[in-house]
Amino acid sequence: MIIIQLNKQDFEYDLHSLVKSFYPGEDVTVCYEEPENAGEALLKISVIYKEQEIKIRFEKDGQTVKEDTETVEYEKNRKETKNHLKYRVYQMLSDYTGMTLPWGTLTGIRPTKIPMALLEQGMSNREIADHMRKTYLISPEKTSLGISIANRERHILRDIDYDNGYSLYVGIPFCPSICLYCSFSSSPLSVWKKKVDDYLDALCKEIAYGAEVYRDRQLDTVYIGGGTPTTLEPEQLDRLLTEIGKYFDLSKVQEFTVEAGRPDSITREKLEVIRKHPVTRISINPQTMNQKTLEIIGRRHTVEETKEAFLLARELGFDNINMDLIVGLPGEGKEEVEHTLQEIRKLDPDSVTVHSLAVKRAARLNMFKDQYKEMSFINNMEIMDMTEKACMESGLFPYYLYRQKNMAGNLENVGYARPGKEGIYNILIMEEKQSILALGAGASTKRVWPEANEDGTHRIERCENVKDVASYLSRIDEMIERKKKFFAEV
Repeated sequence: MIIIQLNKQDFEYDLHSLVKSFYPGEDVTVCYEEPENAGEALLKISVIYKEQEIKIRFEKDGQTVKEDTETVEYEKNRKETKNHLKYRVYQMLSDYTGMTLPWGTLTGIRPTKIPMALLEQGMSNREIADHMRKTYLISPEKTSLGISIANRERHILRDIDYDNGYSLYVGIPFCPSICLYCSFSSSPLSVWKKKVDDYLDALCKEIAYGAEVYRDRQLDTVYIGGGTPTTLEPEQLDRLLTEIGKYFDLSKVQEFTVEAGRPDSITREKLEVIRKHPVTRISINPQTMNQKTLEIIGRRHTVEETKEAFLLARELGFDNINMDLIVGLPGEGKEEVEHTLQEIRKLDPDSVTVHSLAVKRAARLNMFKDQYKEMSFINNMEIMDMTEKACMESGLFPYYLYRQKNMAGNLENVGYARPGKEGIYNILIMEEKQSILALGAGASTKRVWPEANEDGTHRIERCENVKDVASYLSRIDEMIERKKKFFAEV
């Protein structure tokens, strides 16, 4: 156990995330008074905020082992104060543990927003690299990766109208089974099979309202995700895609993605339905090409079914197919990941998204972690470098990046794609430059105000739907009213 004791509630989330990055296997607790169990802690970190300084103290077994004072104008510039505080705590943790982190002090999920903003301010790549290394202590490798992706994102988004355009997300919260690591708003289809049509009834009602709200704006991208949208039967899938085409103007859409996802949910009939509509991109996600791992994590499909689904999609004319992989799955090391990469290269997808396993609190892998404590969860720079090399040798280049809490190896998720096959929606959702209308259970609408703040950032507000399917069905009118109030806000 690690204890963080503060004399006031400030920057506690940032401190918790940073300390957790150094001690991923330990419970990290934040408190504001002297804890009774301080003597049991592996380490106690005290942070005392004063008007013009912050005192930081590390204690072990009641003895001070490190102490430092950071002079700051605490209330004058909170962003600078936060950066200074994290910088100092990072250095102390690094000295104490002998570790460094690839992303330095950064704990947020969108590290490329930093180089993107600096590029827009006119800074050169070299100036940005110097700033990122000095301010956030990011490694040279991750600095280079972040800057190269930011430049590529700017090029990909060059024709997107942030102010007058928007993107559409539609959520289908059903899956054939729930994976061991999953914490998304998804439900097993077996439980809800008789209610899927009712769900579509409610969703289509929200679709009709959403299209009216943004009738005067240009729709740039559409993303149907979940869950697994292809858990819908062919006629249900056709109904959904027809309703979207009926209510939304798709004439200027640059990308229309359907996340087919699980190979065990894909059939020829469903793919033929998708081909009837103006869908430009699908995703078939194996996560791993090792059968033993698929069984451990609860994926009820085989490696062969993944290959068959992919080849079927190619046969039917799909020319933009993404595949998701996860690194750090239980029991997998370098050899297993290398095998997966070899099998994926044979299929030759148009894009690959490499995820570092992130175990959320709501995932079964976390809730029942004692059952899996004998298994290894390995990810490191060597493995991530191996995935990058395999993708680059296949003609796929990094185009978007994001991070999550509790990621294996404290690394990142990277999307690789052939030029012209990048997932535009993926970039937009990460860079938060455009409003996204989100419909369905668990969907979160994001409204980005076009007017910039003094620091160049933009006001962003969210409006979330309830996650539970039953609640969404019974409260659909409330969800629509919630959006009406949200969009009426100036």
